[in-house]
Amino acid sequence: MKKRLVITGMGAVTPVGLNVKEYWEALKDGRTVIDKINKFDTENYSVKVAAEVKGFSAEDYMPKKLVRELDPFMQYAFAAADEALSDSGLEIEPGNTGIVLGTAMNGVTSIGEAQTELAEKGAPKRVSPRLVPKYIGNIGAAQIAIAKNITGPSMTVSTACSSGVDALTLAAMFIESGASDAMIAVGADSAITPVIVAALANAKALSTNPDPKTACRPFDLNRNGFVMGEGGGAVIIETEEHAKARGAKIYAELAGYANNTDGYHVTSPHPDGIGAVKCMTEALEKADMDKSEIKYINTHGTSTHSGDIIEVKAIKSTFGENAPLISSTKSATGHLMGAGGITETIACVMAVREGVIPPTLNYETPDPDCGLNCVPNAAVKTDVGAAMSNAFGFGGQNASVIVKRYEG
Repeated sequence: MKKRLVITGMGAVTPVGLNVKEYWEALKDGRTVIDKINKFDTENYSVKVAAEVKGFSAEDYMPKKLVRELDPFMQYAFAAADEALSDSGLEIEPGNTGIVLGTAMNGVTSIGEAQTELAEKGAPKRVSPRLVPKYIGNIGAAQIAIAKNITGPSMTVSTACSSGVDALTLAAMFIESGASDAMIAVGADSAITPVIVAALANAKALSTNPDPKTACRPFDLNRNGFVMGEGGGAVIIETEEHAKARGAKIYAELAGYANNTDGYHVTSPHPDGIGAVKCMTEALEKADMDKSEIKYINTHGTSTHSGDIIEVKAIKSTFGENAPLISSTKSATGHLMGAGGITETIACVMAVREGVIPPTLNYETPDPDCGLNCVPNAAVKTDVGAAMSNAFGFGGQNASVIVKRYEG
């Protein structure tokens, strides 16, 4: 018999809020904190804006010693996981609880800082012996497991910007395989660094709009690239049986998921969105749901010219003329990379629970090639029985997840 999976806890560290409540309220209210980059001097850069996490103090979530040992992306992951675990009330059963973490960029912040110091000072002995475990991606999950006494399955996935959703789906697979009854799915990234911004700017991927508040404008005719963000997100997934046995609060059912690859190009999605279509279709099939049951899609919606068009084309191909309402919460948070898939799934869970669809900000001039209702500029109240979240990444990665209202 198919195991029914449910979401029982959520955590978030984002540019618009340092916990789930703040994050969700900001999305509903249409608030954004995209602003000029403060992490480094952008005088010689064509790109000058990003969505940075502000007001975050890692010492509020972990001992000072651990703060020194964790890259910022790991700190965000740890804090989000801590909130999700507290929210769920889950008592860790060491061998029956596992973790999957998704990250696109790993500890690029730490490796960049160390390389700069080495180049400027030329003293190899000044490189910290903690650098390697501070940089490699799996240590984010390892540190959470050590702190929380988790000894079940532990995996780290790095599938570009679909890493967060892929972490969630891999966690679900572990439960369905019988490897555990509860999993923490985490996504996190912190990559607003000189070298990454320079590389993406030179690739013409980032918005060069000098006005921070309107730089990210998914589906708008005048969009010209995405805005980098950073943060972390986490959800607790359990079997329904396990959650009910401990009297857990159930936010939503994790109904379906899918992932695949285009096998087409290193950076560009297939122009006809065939991988995305297949991914959304397979998620619906796994959920045993008709496409008409999906009332909202939180799109990948990065605000790039071709990416937005291809995703809309894929949604139309999948859902036909009666496509559901869509929106891109990246217009508020920026692109959180590996954290996006989890935090955007959280937005879908809250949309299902509250019957509110968060808006796509800065939508002023319709693009005829993006002809779907993207809930422009203001949230919409409507019944949302089920919602889908899409995440796509370099290499042709596609991932979709479906959450729906839990009915015991």
